[in-house]
Amino acid sequence: MALLGQRPAKTGPTTGPATGPTAGPGPWPGLALAAGAVALAWLTHRLLPGLPMLTVAILLGLIAAHVPGTRAWVRGPAKAGLTFAAKRLMRVGIVLLGLKLSLDDVLGVGWQTVAMVLVTVAATFFGTWWLGRRLGLPGDQPLLIATGYSICGASAIGAVGDVSKSEERDTAVSVAVVTLCGTLAIAVLPLLQGPLGLSDAEFGRWVGASVHDVGQVVATAQTAGGAALGEGVLVKLMRVAMLAPLVAAVAVSVRARGAAAPGERRPAVVPLFVAGFLVMVAVRSTGLLPGAALDGAGHAQELLLGAALFGLGSAVDLRSLARTGGRVALVGLCAWVVVAGVSYAGVCATA
Repeated sequence: MALLGQRPAKTGPTTGPATGPTAGPGPWPGLALAAGAVALAWLTHRLLPGLPMLTVAILLGLIAAHVPGTRAWVRGPAKAGLTFAAKRLMRVGIVLLGLKLSLDDVLGVGWQTVAMVLVTVAATFFGTWWLGRRLGLPGDQPLLIATGYSICGASAIGAVGDVSKSEERDTAVSVAVVTLCGTLAIAVLPLLQGPLGLSDAEFGRWVGASVHDVGQVVATAQTAGGAALGEGVLVKLMRVAMLAPLVAAVAVSVRARGAAAPGERRPAVVPLFVAGFLVMVAVRSTGLLPGAALDGAGHAQELLLGAALFGLGSAVDLRSLARTGGRVALVGLCAWVVVAGVSYAGVCATA
């Protein structure tokens, strides 16, 4: 069964910098705009710590794409740089994400927690993908939304979208719905800890298994203290470890469908940036990198993903989204219920 359905093969990227004598100003105006947006997102996060920087970045992208004063700039001179950020900088951020994960951490949690994470990822991915297809979401949106909910939010969407050669519109819409629903979890899940009878450690594991982005996990789990935060981040990073096999599976599906156009290379089973992610996991597992280097890489990764998410947010056309917005929102909310329900059952079963 092909994960991507039966769509016509794409003959090349739908957007990108112009070439030849009519080439525009290049990527620099867009990269400068993305850098300014990241700085503003960082400042907003410092003033409002409960609001993750990456969430602010995509919201700024949405605003920039629709405010009359910046819309023409985003659609014109800045377009090439924003597309570069959304694609290339996203890949570098995914590579650095590997430095957050150590094999020792995964091996130390026990097989029950590993099984809980695997079941949660599988149930969320296939349930969301099936529902998106049933509701008729266009293009690769069912696949990308399912990926974001089940693995690690925008980073996973960017990785799978790159391999499947998804249209920028599908990637941007998927990132928007997954990021916004993940932000909603920051406010909702802490209110449920008491009614659900979860200890701090159990709450942390539930958050790590059900919230999409690493930053959103930190913002949500820290409300229950250090024990919850540690468990939440560890379980979340186990979900991140599923990124490489999922990307490989999508690449195999694309190759099996023969989706490459004449003269176009078929996607590698393990794309270069995913191989880089795995190398970074191996490097982190050696224990040779000092804490200062890991902290620096973590900050760089967040800044790169912030620029990428601003670029993706600027590609969202709310007028176009309105035509399928109700279905997208329904899929997002249902996926949120699935991932929260399955992970809660898993936490209770392994308590």
